[in-house]
Amino acid sequence: MPIDDGFRTGRHVMHKMHAHLVFVTKYRHPVFADTHLRRMEEVMRAVCEDFETELAEFNGESNHVHLLVHFPPKVAVSKLVNSLKGVSSRMLRKEFEDLRFSYRKGVRLWSGSYFAGSVGGAPLSVVRQYIEQQQRPPV
Repeated sequence: MPIDDGFRTGRHVMHKMHAHLVFVTKYRHPVFADTHLRRMEEVMRAVCEDFETELAEFNGESNHVHLLVHFPPKVAVSKLVNSLKGVSSRMLRKEFEDLRFSYRKGVRLWSGSYFAGSVGGAPLSVVRQYIEQQQRPPV
């Protein structure tokens, strides 16, 4: 349930976690058109809802996509990524014949790798300084 400043709460947690995800096509082939990207956004929003996450932003080019995902601590980013890539690949190749036969060998739409970066909050230097300044109890 959302509260002020974008923080969300669960039964025993308050969180505000965002990840910037980037997926590239197999061999970075330029295979996406605008129609592919529009449908991909719909598919990825549905996957995010299944994981109780929010797809805050989505955009892409002919050979890669960027996602900004707001997720709770119970969601493992690697599992979310696996599902986003797997479901989108199956759905898009099923719906768009041009994507089904984009590569000579195999039926993989995405490269096996991805980028994931944490986003938001205070800069790392500020967090380090805050932690360093905590008052330890005496021995």
